Amino acid sequence: MSADSQTTLLALSPLDGRYAGKVDALRPIFSEFGLIKARVKVEVEWLLALAAEPGIAELAPFSDAAGARLRALADGLSVADAARVKEIERTTNHDVKAVEYLIKERLKDDAELGPALEFVHFACTSEDINNLSYALMLNQARQDVLLPKLDELIQKLRAMAHEHAALPMLSRTHGQTASPTTVGKELANVVARLQRQGETLAGAIMPGKINGAVGNYNAHVAAYPDIDWTAFSQRFVASLGLDWQPYTTQIEPHDGIAEVCDAQRRIDTVCVDLCRDVWGYISLGYFKQAVKAGEVGSSTMPHKVNPIDFENAEGNFGIANALFEHFAAKLPISRWQRDLTDSTVLRALGTAFGHALIGFDALLRGLGKLSANPERLAADLDASWEVLAEAVQTVMRRYGLPNPYEQLKALTRGHGITEASMREFIASLDLPAADKQRLLAMTPGSYTGLAERLAREI
Repeated sequence: MSADSQTTLLALSPLDGRYAGKVDALRPIFSEFGLIKARVKVEVEWLLALAAEPGIAELAPFSDAAGARLRALADGLSVADAARVKEIERTTNHDVKAVEYLIKERLKDDAELGPALEFVHFACTSEDINNLSYALMLNQARQDVLLPKLDELIQKLRAMAHEHAALPMLSRTHGQTASPTTVGKELANVVARLQRQGETLAGAIMPGKINGAVGNYNAHVAAYPDIDWTAFSQRFVASLGLDWQPYTTQIEPHDGIAEVCDAQRRIDTVCVDLCRDVWGYISLGYFKQAVKAGEVGSSTMPHKVNPIDFENAEGNFGIANALFEHFAAKLPISRWQRDLTDSTVLRALGTAFGHALIGFDALLRGLGKLSANPERLAADLDASWEVLAEAVQTVMRRYGLPNPYEQLKALTRGHGITEASMREFIASLDLPAADKQRLLAMTPGSYTGLAERLAREI
């Protein structure tokens, strides 16, 4: 057995064990290495910004070559470099201070950068670095992984909606037969929901701050009272692609993170709704699932082809949402100017997004195995002529026939309605000939309103 196999078998979390390969895209972002790399980037960019400020006479402007060396330290940070940070942390017992010391360690022998050592982490509290680091990590995960994966799901569902736009299907409101729809229109409903929530996720503002120990620039003003530190802070945060947060305690209040978590949670919830509906339609026989050679559906019942992908997706979205709900409820709360309860919670962000990513992949895999079963869909429709009662009583209302709803209720409620009995009732109505003929020609499968058009327009 390889060392890698042993590592995954002994992993405490399934994200690092059974599902390790499915979350590789998030590993460089949300791992401890990813956090350390983001911290180094923020520290480096802060030092570069300070060096470019004319009001800080004691810090000479860096040459382009020195600036490039600094950025190379951040951009090229290796796992070995991160391991060195962890080694330093064993002494400092402080993770952000360990990053500061690593940077100083790497700069001390540089002729140009060495004299700038004490401006590394200048006037910063750890949370100045942390909040910006997590904001950068979330932005990267959102743009590089989550939104592309959501778009992949939307495109798959849209293609299925167009393919099955005209395929009629019996609706099942309250689990009972109801006015027909089309398979495509039901999928189009999901596309519309996911598009809206995806726009919310993409548009969520990611705030950041760099204003010192309690948000008042105390140390900044003590050292350089003539610099406009609020303007400096705003420029710096914006340079990282983040939205400046002017009012904070020691910590950025995490409302932006809560908003992202809430947006992703709503996306996951829509996906859970889809998983459960498709699971039910598979149970009804509306969809068939492709059989994979060698795959076992049940350890004892060889005939079974279980909807495992949709069940796996639902379970992972559920785990993700339990965490997202906790993040959104907990992170915006901090006792007085700061407590550390957010610190350990933020480290679990990658776990939540990891389970969401597994959910997306399982859902896409399940959708890829589906094929519609027109014969089963048609059989259900042909056995449900009572669904035309809505159409008939509505036309009766148009022409003022007496008690149309009550008449159809008496005819259909709790009774088995056949094609013959429905057409016999329609034939007895005092309706204009054209309208009567239109109702007589109607079938459950043709009574789908604008469903086909709506599915094609998504």
